[in-house]
Amino acid sequence: MHDIIDTAVAAGSFKTLAAALTAASLIDTLKGAGPFTVFAPTDEAFAKLPAGTVESLLQDIPKLTAILTYHVVAGKVMAADVVAMDGQSAKTVNGAMVAISTRDGVKLNGTSTVVTTDIACSNGVIHVIDSVLLPQ
Repeated sequence: MHDIIDTAVAAGSFKTLAAALTAASLIDTLKGAGPFTVFAPTDEAFAKLPAGTVESLLQDIPKLTAILTYHVVAGKVMAADVVAMDGQSAKTVNGAMVAISTRDGVKLNGTSTVVTTDIACSNGVIHVIDSVLLPQ
C-alpha cells in the first residue's frame, strides 16, 4: 500500500494538487507516518477556480500552505465516520474548522462534494472532492 502522496500521484487526476504540495514543501509531511485524512481536490476542482488563481497561489506560499492544510484532518477518518459527523465540524491541520453535512451526499462547507471515499493509504485515507476548500 502506498502513502497519500504516491497514491494521489498514481491516480493521475491530482497533478495540480501535487504541484501545489511541492511548492508549499508539504510532500514530506504527507509522506510521513500520519495518519492523515486528506480531502483531495482533483485537477477539475482546481480548474473551477477563477483564472489565474492557482498561479497566484503558487507565488504566495503562506496562503497556499493555509489552503492546502485546510484540506487535511489529523487521524484516519473513514466515510462512515464522516457520515456520523453530520452537522458538526472537523478541525483541520491549519487550525480552522470545516463544516460537514450529509444531506444530498457528503458536503464540506456546503459547497464541496465528496465524490470518492475511503481511498486507503499506508498513512491515512483520501476522500476526493469536487472543489477546492477555501478557509474563511
